[in-house]
Amino acid sequence: QLQASGGGLAQSGGSLRLSCAGLGFSLNDYRIGWFRQAPGKEREGVSCTSSSFGTPIYTDSVKGRFTISRDSAKNTVYLQMNSLKPEDTAVYYCAAVRSRTYSSSYYNTRCFQVGYDAWGQGTLVTVSS
Repeated sequence: QLQASGGGLAQSGGSLRLSCAGLGFSLNDYRIGWFRQAPGKEREGVSCTSSSFGTPIYTDSVKGRFTISRDSAKNTVYLQMNSLKPEDTAVYYCAAVRSRTYSSSYYNTRCFQVGYDAWGQGTLVTVSS
């Protein structure tokens, strides 16, 4: 089970850090993606990571503002969100897929399209202008 948390209300230009905790299993064995769904819009990929040593992937709209990272000791993946904009307002979800399911090269080029084994419950981020 994945537990996403850290959402809330932020002002434009502000920051939030989202957490995705693995409950009952080690996230070290999984590739992790962050997604979001704004009201009235389809879900979109935000960022994904294969491992602590791999190159993270970001959608263009968040590059330079968001950072994905792992804390193996806490079994948690974070999404640090800086310079927030009103258009970042959405419910954010984390998702996990076993690392052995896809090769690194395949996952890194398709991480927003592949299937995931587990999804967190979502955490709401609201950015006011």
